[in-house]
Amino acid sequence: MQGHEPPPATPAGSAAAPEGAPPVPDQADLTEAVRQLKRASVLVVGDAMLDRYVYGAVRRISPEAPVPVLAVEREVAMPGGAGNVVRNLTALGAAVAFLSVVGDDQAGSDLTGLVGGQPGVEPWLLVQGGRATTTKTRYIASGQQMLRADHEIIRPVHQRLADRLVRIATDTVAATSVMVLSDYSKGVLAGDVPARLIAAAKAAGRRVVVDPKGEDFSRYAGADIITPNRAELALASGLPIDSEEEIVAAARALRDRHGFGAVLVTRSEDGMTLLEGDAVHHFPAEAPEVHDVSGAGDTAVAVLAAGMAAGLSLPLAARIANIAGGLVVGKVGTAVARESDLLEALTPERGALRKVLRRAAAAEQVERWRQRGWRVGFTNGCFDLLHPGHVHLLEQARSWCDRLVVGLNADSSVKRLKGPTRPIQPEAARAAVLASLATVDLVTLFEEDTPVELIHLLRPDVLVKGADYTVDQVVGGELVQEWGGVVKLAELLPGNSTTATVARMRG
Repeated sequence: MQGHEPPPATPAGSAAAPEGAPPVPDQADLTEAVRQLKRASVLVVGDAMLDRYVYGAVRRISPEAPVPVLAVEREVAMPGGAGNVVRNLTALGAAVAFLSVVGDDQAGSDLTGLVGGQPGVEPWLLVQGGRATTTKTRYIASGQQMLRADHEIIRPVHQRLADRLVRIATDTVAATSVMVLSDYSKGVLAGDVPARLIAAAKAAGRRVVVDPKGEDFSRYAGADIITPNRAELALASGLPIDSEEEIVAAARALRDRHGFGAVLVTRSEDGMTLLEGDAVHHFPAEAPEVHDVSGAGDTAVAVLAAGMAAGLSLPLAARIANIAGGLVVGKVGTAVARESDLLEALTPERGALRKVLRRAAAAEQVERWRQRGWRVGFTNGCFDLLHPGHVHLLEQARSWCDRLVVGLNADSSVKRLKGPTRPIQPEAARAAVLASLATVDLVTLFEEDTPVELIHLLRPDVLVKGADYTVDQVVGGELVQEWGGVVKLAELLPGNSTTATVARMRG
């Protein structure tokens, strides 16, 4: 990760606004600001956790005790805590250095692998013998969380590890533009560690964003911005926070007491309030619907830090962080906001094209459907010149599921399979036509010759191909059947063929 000075601040491009109102950049300014987030380089220091999700079905009550029996179907693990801040930063395309402490256990090994496997991350996960890596395991059935089990040790890390962590941060901070302290009160940022880290950042001329915990905010004195939620603000300030005026007064008291540069209060369904200098900006909530608030604070901190690192003004960075927070609470589980998500939120007029998603975003969407108990179907093809045979197949496929995903061969894949003169239409046009069909709920492209990797990622309940195949010939059929899904063969309409159509066009 190469050191560099933060780029110059980008004008907010705001129109005239009433005193106390946030700047109102137009859509072009917001879109350009979002695209700059990938330029960010951020150092994250804090409590890393392992989030495990165990999904299954409940069909009976245990004969041993009056408790439901969860028939486990699959398990998912991902970085949590400060690791989720890192995950959100990498989702934006930012470069990240990450410093934390894990235990010498399997969870620590798993977490190290998950963090190190993310693009653009330079991980420094120090290992403390005898310490349990914080692990939160959630048991979920039919989209509802039944139980959460936590495995952790909440006490300061060994002093020698704390000293080593500060030394590494001191050496690393100059190679980044912003330092984030993500405190979950698990022991990494205990004692004087935050003060030493803030001093190191200031000595390097770098700004510090703190996501705090507890009631003693003096530990973060001198931070450039602190991001408490409403409850944390009340606890740390000792003041009432029942109105906007009281929230501003409490934020101002904290700022003046501890020398913070600014305070961004996250207020759940009421949005955010930013106190910067004498200016107060209120950002209304941007969430169209709320499914899960898990990790929304991490997303807001990550986007805020990326915006600051990319040179955006603080109100503009906070505005985008507010939009990002609204996006993730509309998703199920600990989610992230990608550049594509933010751009889509800023351009709702895209209409049917909103169904066209990159692979990772498609996997998240399928997971949200699955959490709602919906049956997900999948079919694939080149769909070069859409004809009645294609439409008939898609109609049948949609009748066998609640939501239908179409895996579309990318141009490179079509050329390898069909020859150098194909496709007739480029992938963007083919995807747009498919997305315009009411029977299609999501379109995602794959570069490979077969969709097996995509099928493995999405784990559909129903896999559909034309009846010119047999079940044992369908690519991915064995996989789908292994996890309890089914393979369906759709009836074909005779006389419909893209290859024959192309031949007729060419005489």
